[in-house]
Amino acid sequence: MAKITYVEHNGTKHVVDVKPGLSVMEGAVKNNIPGIDADCGGACACATCHVYVDEAWRDKTGERSTMEVSMLDFAEGVKPNSRLACQIKVSDALDGLIVQMPESQH
Repeated sequence: MAKITYVEHNGTKHVVDVKPGLSVMEGAVKNNIPGIDADCGGACACATCHVYVDEAWRDKTGERSTMEVSMLDFAEGVKPNSRLACQIKVSDALDGLIVQMPESQH
Protein backbone atom coordinates (compact mmCIF):
# COMPACT_ATOMS: atom_id res chain seq x y z
CA MET A 1 0.00 0.00 0.00
CA ALA A 2 1.09 3.54 -0.70
CA LYS A 3 0.21 6.34 1.70
CA ILE A 4 -1.19 9.26 -0.25
CA THR A 5 -2.01 12.64 1.24
CA TYR A 6 -4.95 14.44 -0.34
CA VAL A 7 -5.12 18.10 0.64
CA GLU A 8 -8.38 19.97 0.25
CA HIS A 9 -8.28 23.56 -1.01
CA ASN A 10 -8.77 24.75 2.60
CA GLY A 11 -5.76 22.81 3.86
CA THR A 12 -7.60 19.83 5.38
CA LYS A 13 -5.45 16.72 4.90
CA HIS A 14 -6.59 13.15 4.35
CA VAL A 15 -3.87 10.49 4.53
CA VAL A 16 -5.03 7.14 3.16
CA ASP A 17 -3.53 3.85 2.04
CA VAL A 18 -4.08 3.17 -1.65
CA LYS A 19 -3.48 -0.21 -3.24
CA PRO A 20 -0.86 -0.28 -6.01
CA GLY A 21 -2.47 -0.57 -9.43
CA LEU A 22 -5.32 1.79 -8.60
CA SER A 23 -5.28 5.39 -9.74
CA VAL A 24 -4.92 8.32 -7.37
CA MET A 25 -8.52 9.16 -8.32
CA GLU A 26 -9.76 5.67 -7.38
CA GLY A 27 -8.00 5.98 -4.03
CA ALA A 28 -9.82 9.24 -3.39
CA VAL A 29 -13.23 7.90 -4.41
CA LYS A 30 -12.86 4.69 -2.37
CA ASN A 31 -11.98 6.79 0.68
CA ASN A 32 -14.65 9.48 0.20
CA ILE A 33 -12.13 12.29 -0.23
CA PRO A 34 -14.00 15.56 -0.93
CA GLY A 35 -12.97 17.55 -4.00
CA ILE A 36 -12.48 14.65 -6.41
CA ASP A 37 -15.78 13.93 -8.12
CA ALA A 38 -14.54 11.64 -10.91
CA ASP A 39 -17.67 12.17 -13.00
CA CYS A 40 -16.33 10.09 -15.91
CA GLY A 41 -15.20 7.22 -13.70
CA GLY A 42 -11.57 7.52 -14.67
CA ALA A 43 -11.90 7.53 -18.46
CA CYS A 44 -9.95 10.79 -18.87
CA ALA A 45 -13.13 12.35 -20.26
CA CYS A 46 -13.67 15.15 -17.73
CA ALA A 47 -11.53 17.25 -15.42
CA THR A 48 -13.32 16.63 -12.12
CA CYS A 49 -10.32 14.85 -10.63
CA HIS A 50 -7.90 17.74 -11.28
CA VAL A 51 -5.15 17.89 -8.67
CA TYR A 52 -1.88 19.71 -8.12
CA VAL A 53 0.99 17.29 -7.60
CA ASP A 54 3.43 18.40 -4.92
CA GLU A 55 6.61 19.62 -6.64
CA ALA A 56 8.73 16.93 -4.95
CA TRP A 57 6.63 14.24 -6.67
CA ARG A 58 6.23 15.62 -10.20
CA ASP A 59 8.94 13.49 -11.79
CA LYS A 60 7.68 10.31 -10.11
CA THR A 61 4.11 10.65 -11.39
CA GLY A 62 5.10 10.57 -15.06
CA GLU A 63 4.30 12.80 -17.99
CA ARG A 64 0.85 13.96 -19.02
CA SER A 65 -0.57 12.20 -22.06
CA THR A 66 -1.92 14.21 -25.00
CA MET A 67 -5.45 13.29 -23.93
CA GLU A 68 -4.80 14.45 -20.36
CA VAL A 69 -3.45 17.78 -21.60
CA SER A 70 -6.59 18.21 -23.72
CA MET A 71 -8.87 17.50 -20.75
CA LEU A 72 -6.96 19.92 -18.51
CA ASP A 73 -8.06 22.65 -20.95
CA PHE A 74 -11.49 22.27 -19.30
CA ALA A 75 -10.16 22.64 -15.74
CA GLU A 76 -9.92 25.89 -13.80
CA GLY A 77 -6.66 27.11 -12.31
CA VAL A 78 -4.34 24.86 -14.31
CA LYS A 79 -0.71 25.08 -13.24
CA PRO A 80 2.48 23.36 -14.43
CA ASN A 81 1.98 20.69 -11.74
CA SER A 82 -1.67 20.04 -12.67
CA ARG A 83 -2.66 16.43 -13.34
CA LEU A 84 -5.81 14.39 -13.62
CA ALA A 85 -5.77 12.00 -10.68
CA CYS A 86 -7.30 9.27 -12.86
CA GLN A 87 -4.13 9.26 -14.94
CA ILE A 88 -1.69 8.71 -12.07
CA LYS A 89 -1.24 5.00 -11.33
CA VAL A 90 -0.32 4.19 -7.75
CA SER A 91 2.79 2.13 -7.12
CA ASP A 92 5.02 1.56 -4.13
CA ALA A 93 7.26 4.30 -5.57
CA LEU A 94 4.46 6.81 -4.86
CA ASP A 95 4.35 6.04 -1.13
CA GLY A 96 4.14 9.52 0.45
CA LEU A 97 2.65 11.28 -2.59
CA ILE A 98 0.93 14.59 -1.84
CA VAL A 99 -1.77 16.04 -4.08
CA GLN A 100 -3.87 19.14 -3.52
CA MET A 101 -7.30 19.90 -4.91
CA PRO A 102 -7.91 23.28 -6.55
CA GLU A 103 -10.30 25.72 -4.89
CA SER A 104 -12.74 25.30 -7.78
CA GLN A 105 -13.33 21.68 -6.68
CA HIS A 106 -14.86 22.03 -3.24
